[in-house]
Amino acid sequence: MDRATYEKGMKIRRRTMGDAYVDKAMERMDDFTSEFQELVTTYCWGEIWGREGLEPKTRSIINLAMISALNRPHELAGHVRGALNNGLTRDEIKEVLLQVGIYCGVPAMVDSFRVARGVLDAIDAEAAGQEGDSES
Repeated sequence: MDRATYEKGMKIRRRTMGDAYVDKAMERMDDFTSEFQELVTTYCWGEIWGREGLEPKTRSIINLAMISALNRPHELAGHVRGALNNGLTRDEIKEVLLQVGIYCGVPAMVDSFRVARGVLDAIDAEAAGQEGDSES
């Protein structure tokens, strides 16, 4: 493993997915999954996300569409948060998912909207909780 590419990937992964998401993945790492986590961080995040050819926002759009088409709800949930972190608006996420419906099928779109709605509701609840905490 190239340590520099791993470190670059970890920075990009944390910036996109958020510390809590990455920390949870790292906390669950064991002898069985450690090489998997190193591979994902080095190659997905360091090599591909670290390239200069596309902005993070564009990469998030691509990921939302591909992950929706592949029907990978757990990954989609993480990447909905990541897309927001990379500057997509809720309306832009909605547009990506609508396009998934036309090109990948309505069932893929339905499940993707369901996952995205759950993530957005959770983010709203987190924000409301933080606002409530600061007022007390």
